[in-house]
Amino acid sequence: MKIVIIGTGGRLGAALMREYRDKFEVTGINHAQLDLSNFDKIREKLGGTGFDVLINAAAFTNVDLCETQSDQAFRINAEAPRVLAEVCSEKNAKLIHFSTDYVFDGEKRAPYIEEDEANPVSVYGESKLAGERNVLAAGGRHLVVRVSWVFGPDRPSFIDGMIKRAQESETVDAIADKFSTPTYTRDIAKMLPRFFDNGVEGGILHFANAGKCSWQEYAQWALDCCDKAGISLKANTVGACKLKDMANWIARRPVYSVLSFAKYTQLTGTSPRTWREAVADYITRFYSKK
Repeated sequence: MKIVIIGTGGRLGAALMREYRDKFEVTGINHAQLDLSNFDKIREKLGGTGFDVLINAAAFTNVDLCETQSDQAFRINAEAPRVLAEVCSEKNAKLIHFSTDYVFDGEKRAPYIEEDEANPVSVYGESKLAGERNVLAAGGRHLVVRVSWVFGPDRPSFIDGMIKRAQESETVDAIADKFSTPTYTRDIAKMLPRFFDNGVEGGILHFANAGKCSWQEYAQWALDCCDKAGISLKANTVGACKLKDMANWIARRPVYSVLSFAKYTQLTGTSPRTWREAVADYITRFYSKK
């Protein structure tokens, strides 16, 4: 099976590349090799390439910057996926496109299922939702995978920032009134191949590690895991702050964006491990070696 991964310079794309390079015939494309805002280049680059599956792990993900650069956000997050889906349809290939929990407004207080109405509260969320719709409108069995709070070893995320601060400072804090679920790139990479076959139904699929937490709980567990692994920290406790304290934020964020993985479990007969297990594995696997 031939796979092309777009976005290998990012956290998720790099993880997919590492996981698949010994199992499939994989070509990785990073931003320097393909600017997703240039649609002619997309068609030129992919038109002469043979593949069975195209994975788009690239996006304009700076939530605040999207507010002031909305044209670019929609070009990369909405229009480029449409072009990718059209190219795939022409080749009878499958597109797997990654989206986000930020397509929801956060007003619900139970895990969001795929059929829940999307109602983004930011330009980033709006652009990602438009991208989803463009992919699905292209027909075929293209798959949109929504993920949340993605972390992994290839590029620093929230969790890495918190550990770094705890190593350098005696006081750290994190938001205690915003809830979602961390999702480990390694777990995404392991679950995805079962959806590569063009015969497998497309549509929208939610995937996240099991459970939910606030950013404060997430950070505290990470520090607890570091302590258990013998990693030296100056701060061992994460203090609480509130969303309203984030005066420098431009974009609104959903307060609650936990994704239900019930459909994934129904399709595969398996459930993702808990976010606590995933974070512990990440810290043991990548921080203990440092």
